Parts: sequence; structure tokens; C-alpha cells
Amino acid sequence: MISLDYSGFKTLLLAAALPPMPLLWLAAWGGWRLRRGRRFGAALLGLAIAGIWLSGTEAAGELLSRAVGLPTALAPDRVDALRGRQDGAVLVLGGGVKRHAPEFGAGAPSPITAERLAYGVWLARRSGWPLAFSGGIGWTATELREPEAAIISRVAAQDYGLPLRWAEASSRDTRENAAHTLPLLAASGVKQVVLVTHETHMRRAVRAFETEAAPLGMTILSAPVGLREDALGGFDDWCPSVEGFARVRYVVYETLAWWAGR
Repeated sequence: MISLDYSGFKTLLLAAALPPMPLLWLAAWGGWRLRRGRRFGAALLGLAIAGIWLSGTEAAGELLSRAVGLPTALAPDRVDALRGRQDGAVLVLGGGVKRHAPEFGAGAPSPITAERLAYGVWLARRSGWPLAFSGGIGWTATELREPEAAIISRVAAQDYGLPLRWAEASSRDTRENAAHTLPLLAASGVKQVVLVTHETHMRRAVRAFETEAAPLGMTILSAPVGLREDALGGFDDWCPSVEGFARVRYVVYETLAWWAGR
């Protein structure tokens, strides 16, 4: 029997709200109206088909990202300017892990988390600042048996040779990332945090972290990962792809989460 707790309700809600489901419902409505001899059904069906096509493209993901506001990249010279300061930390936010990767015989970061971690390691080495990670077991990650931070601690030490200075493992969402991690860093004298997450997630993350940072006298410096130089100019940008579909879903997900205040 399926238990519809908060995690189950959230999963069901996202399945209904994220592409392609709304477009499939639109197509079904258009087909029903068309079958009843109403011309408006053809327009709805055509709109749904075009939407399903575009929802799998990098171009649509780029346009949606620009519409909600893209952060700017953290320039390497700004990273170099951080060297010599002793009151900073590079903080990577978790974006999911695999409970067990057979090829490694252990848990492993998801592609999203792996991309964030790689950039966080690069920033830590270039700035000379210590590395932190925040991520527990998310609301919908019911299959996990150990928090994201435990897996990433091992990966950072073994694969990158850069052990984490701080590993926050109890947070379940972005607001808890901020609420649980910043006091931990502040207790160690950290005053400035270089925040690493994906460009689509950065707006929501900065809102949560700046709210928690202000009373602690800390500042947040955005370090987005996943930015594209050009995702509109090529023919293949307008063709469906796995990457394009994932990006469109991610933008829609983050927009819903922003409205929900999570």
C-alpha cells in the first residue's frame, strides 16, 4: 500500500506539474474537442505538440532561464582576489546522489552534484579557501540510507584529494541548507561564503542564504555552475535532447519552488 506522506504528495504534485504532463493533458483536451467537431481542438492539439517539442530543447531551457533571471558567472580574477583572506569558505550545495553505483561499489554523486563539486573544488584550490558541503536526505529521496554529505565527503577526499572542512548532513531542502550550515561556518569564524549551485537554482538559494546570513554578519558570493555561452544559435539547440528536456524541467521545478517559498 502506498503511503501518501509529504514526500509522496510532493512527488505526485511534481509529476503532474512538470513537463511533459501539462502538455499531454492539453493534447488530450485538444483531441477530445477535435473529435467533437470543434476547430478549436486542432489549435489546442497543435499547441500541445509544439510545446512538447520545445520542452525538450536547450533553446527553450535557455529562454526560460533568462526569463526568470540568470546569474552572472564568477570571474576567475574575482576568485584570485580572495586569496590571502582567512575568513572565507567555499560551500557546495547538494543536488542529489545515487544510493549505490555498481561500478564504484558505493554511493556516488548525481550528475548535478558532481558538476557542482568539481567547480567547488576548483574554486577552493584557486582561492585557497576551505571546502564545505551541505546536503542531507531530501524530502523525496526516500531510498537513501546515508545523507548526501557522507557520500560527498568520501568522494572529495578520495577522488579529489581535498577533504571537506565542513559537512552538513541534516538538511532536507534549500532553506534548511542555509539554516543548518551558516551557523556551523560562523562558529568557525567564516564571514564570506562562496555559494556553489546551478544557475537555475541560484536565485532561490541566494534568497534563503542571505536571509540566514544577515543576522550572522556574513556575506554571500554567488558562484553559479551550468551557465551556457550560447544555447540559441545552433540548429541542434532547437531539437529535443536529453539535456534540453532535463534543463526545461529543472527551470520549471525551480520556478515552482520559488513561488512556494521553499
